[in-house]
Formats: sequence, C-alpha cells, structure tokens
Amino acid sequence: MKRNCLLLTILITSITFLTGCWDKSELTDLAIVHAVGVDKTDNGEYLLTFQIINPGNFASEQEGGSSGIPVTVYSTTGNNLEEATRIASKEISRKVYYAHANLVIIGEELARGDITKIFDIVERNPQFRTTASIVVAENSRAIDMLKILTPIDKLPANKITKALKFTEKALGESIDVSVDDVIKRLTNPGKEPIMSTFIIKGDLEQGQGQSNTETTEAAARLSAGGLAIFKEGKLEKVIYGQTARSIVWILNKLDQTVIGINWDEQKLPISFAVNSRKSKIHLKIKNNKPIYTIHIKAEGDIREATVPIDLTDPKILQQLEKNIAKKIKKEMLHAVKIIQKEKTDIFGFGEIFYRKSPDLWKKVDQDWNEIVFPELTVNVKVDVFIRRTGLRNNPYFSDLK
Repeated sequence: MKRNCLLLTILITSITFLTGCWDKSELTDLAIVHAVGVDKTDNGEYLLTFQIINPGNFASEQEGGSSGIPVTVYSTTGNNLEEATRIASKEISRKVYYAHANLVIIGEELARGDITKIFDIVERNPQFRTTASIVVAENSRAIDMLKILTPIDKLPANKITKALKFTEKALGESIDVSVDDVIKRLTNPGKEPIMSTFIIKGDLEQGQGQSNTETTEAAARLSAGGLAIFKEGKLEKVIYGQTARSIVWILNKLDQTVIGINWDEQKLPISFAVNSRKSKIHLKIKNNKPIYTIHIKAEGDIREATVPIDLTDPKILQQLEKNIAKKIKKEMLHAVKIIQKEKTDIFGFGEIFYRKSPDLWKKVDQDWNEIVFPELTVNVKVDVFIRRTGLRNNPYFSDLK
C-alpha cells in the first residue's frame, strides 16, 4: 500500500513538469522573413524592409506547377529598428519570424552614414541568426534590391547568397561576411569591417515584375560588385578586380582564382588556376616599431596556354612560377598601399600588434588608423608551385605548320 502511494505521489509530482509550450506559434500565424534590408530615409528614420516567403506560391513552384510570385516585400519606418518592426504589424497579418532570415542588405546611403548601431537588435533577438550573410546595396537602396525577382533562384535572397559564395570560390573578388563577423570587427581593436557589395543591372522597374522571370534575358539582374571598405563604421570606398582579390587573399579567405601571365611578349596568354593557397601574416617588432611580412603560398594548374610553349621543360615551369610569384607580390603590395591611403586597417594588422604587445599597442591605438597604419612597413613573400599542366602538356597548335 505504501509503495502504491509513493508511486502515485511521484506521478502526480511529475505531471507538474510536463507543461506545454507556452509561447508556441502556429505556422499559419508566422510571416517567414527570408531577407532583411535596412535604409535611411531623408528625415533620418530607418527604413526596414522584409522579404517574406509566400509559402503556397513557393511550394507550388517547387512542385513544378505555375503560381504567383514566391515572395512579398513589406517596408516600414521608425526611429529605431525595433519600432519599425512593431509598426510592421499594421500591414503584415502574421507575426514577423526571423529564424529563417539568411541575408541582411544595407543601403549604400546608410552604409556611408553609420552602421555601428544597427546590429544591436540582431544580437538581442533570439530568433535572428548572426550567421546570416550581409552585403551592401551598391548605388541603390536595400528596398529596391529586395524587390528584384530572379529567374533561376525563385527566392531572390538565395540568388545573392549563392552568387556570393560561388564567386568567392571561383573568382576570389568577393567575400561572404556574416553579421557576427561585422560585429566582431566593429568591437575588436585594430580591425575594421569589410563586406561585399551587390549591384542592380538593368531596368529596376521591370525587374520588380514577374515578367522578369519569364524571359530568356532578364530586364534586371543582381550581380556581385566589389569589396566595401569601412572606417569607424562608415563606408569609405569600394574596391574592385585584382585589388579586391589581393585583399581577400591577404585575409586568407581566398578559395580559388585564376591569374593571367604574360609570356613571349604576349599579354596574358597563360592562365594559372590557384586551387590550394595559404596566407599568413607575421609580425616582427624592431625598435618598438612593427614590421609585417605577408607570406603567400599558391599551388595550382596551368589551365590555358594560347602561345607555343614547352610545358615539359622544368626550366620553363620554374620561370613560370617566378613570373606568377612576381605578379602576385606586385598585386599584394599595390592592394596594401591603396588601403593604407584610405587609413583603415581592414587587414587586422593592429589586432595582431595588440595580441603580440598590448603595452606598445596602448601607446599607438588612438593614432593607429590615421598615423601609424599608413606608414607601416609591409613585406610580401610569395611561393608558387605548378602542380599540373592539365590533361595535356604542350598546346595542340604547337605541332601545326
């Protein structure tokens, strides 16, 4: 009897811990946000834009059927981002749900103003993932970019995040930066923020209609731009091309790229595809002054040769390696000089200095960007190794008469 009473007491007590979900939300009550855009209005308020998934339309397209537009865009204004989010309830009939948001777009006007305060709400909101990618809408507003419909990727935000990752891997002139990365760079000493830009090509108005997805050549397209360089939370400059690639390489974020090499007095007839790379920054302090050496290791294949050349000759391969190393070094030094002129340490030289010698850093931290960083001595050392020459050695036209 006592045993039965004890079991009954345990069961009754256990029931109190088996509570339901007090904050549950039905799927039909959620507005699933896939991307967020932030702009600044003329009167100084924040313009917050939500790209929300239309579940029914998107599901129908996934199954191969025809349906309407897969996303809907809402925008609201407020003195701060939390206020703008609450005001959105006037237009959106569901609860704004951020857990699936994988992209944040910042309008260029806001980026050139100040971005330091827009991330507080992201960090505090338990739904929002700080792993979401972040880009700058170059020469446009975030709201305009979120309204563009894309033909291949039905969710426009996917177009940006996928293109960002693929161009980072294939070309190396862009970099996929998360919200968390930006916050760390804003708060860590001696390391300024950097992020990629995207641009709208074509007719903005036509790009917002479903017809943009129904033609062989879209009237408007979203394309990767350059690298946005920040200083004290403000967009300082956008860098493009080989200089952008060198910056990504120095940051050890490069995956793959192709380098054109001059040969036999011809311009860029040989293409060297980098498929294994490493970048490391070394610091040496001499007479209380920092001296940096960037050590680059590059390994890859010859992917194209449009000039007669004997790729079976070890001496020629060694000469190619020297030429490639020389070009990489030149591009690296050029990139460093450009950033030094902008007086913003995106490479994290200051952070390395701080970690190595906190006492010396305290003496220069206030003048780092303006005085110390622009005058730093930076050396570059490059090692190149040609692993393969492709499926053939010499070009086929070498045997043509």
